Amino acid sequence: MKILLTGAAGQLGRELKRSLDCLGEVVACDRHQLDLANPANLREAIRRLAPSAIVNAAAYTAVDRAESEPMLAQVVNAEAPGVLAEEAKRLGALLIHFSTDYVFDGTKSSPYTEDDTTAPISAYGRSKRDGERAIARSGARHLILRTSWVYGLHGANFMKTMLRLARERDELRVVGDQFGAPTWTRHLAGVSAQILGRSECPDGLYHLTAAGVTSWHGYAEAIFDEAFRQGLLAKKPTVHRIPSADYPLPAPRPQNSRLDCSRFTTEFSLTLPDWRVGLADCLADARF
Repeated sequence: MKILLTGAAGQLGRELKRSLDCLGEVVACDRHQLDLANPANLREAIRRLAPSAIVNAAAYTAVDRAESEPMLAQVVNAEAPGVLAEEAKRLGALLIHFSTDYVFDGTKSSPYTEDDTTAPISAYGRSKRDGERAIARSGARHLILRTSWVYGLHGANFMKTMLRLARERDELRVVGDQFGAPTWTRHLAGVSAQILGRSECPDGLYHLTAAGVTSWHGYAEAIFDEAFRQGLLAKKPTVHRIPSADYPLPAPRPQNSRLDCSRFTTEFSLTLPDWRVGLADCLADARF
């Protein structure tokens, strides 16, 4: 199998490169080698490489900056995935694409299913929804995996920010009325590779997150508790729970980011561990 991996230098892309290596030849491209902001060059590169599978881990993920750069977010998150899908169809290749809980408005009181109507409330969320739609319209063999609150040891994410702030401050204020499932990149990448390695891979849209649920406040406290237990922090800061209204940002966030993953579990007989397990394992890696 020849696999084209985009976004290879990102926090998810690094873990995917590690997980996909056992499946065949992985052509791992970062933004400098394959820029999704240039769809014409993207099309040319795919035709030259002729992969049998495309795994798209590249995305415009600067949620707040997307409010002032909506066109760039749209090109990278919507137009480029459409090009990937069109070229995958032409090659008969499978496309695996990662999407987000931000395609929902967060007003539902229970976890979102794949059949729920999308209603993004930010430029980033709209661009990711439009990317999903472009892939679905293409007719390509595809898997769209919606996930949430992704973190790892690479790149910028909430866990790394909290660890940095814990070393700088004695008290922190963290939003406590937004809920989701922190999902470790290594778990997400490992399951993605398992799916791709199967002889048959059902097309479609699936939710795939860690099990369990927490708030950003609960997540922060868990980060500090686990990091302290593992000796990564000398002290734990006091974490004050605040409402979203007290922490305004350029881009609004969904209050409910919980995703129902039962369709994925039924179809593939796979689940991701509880978010606390992922957090503990990720921080254990950080010690080495």
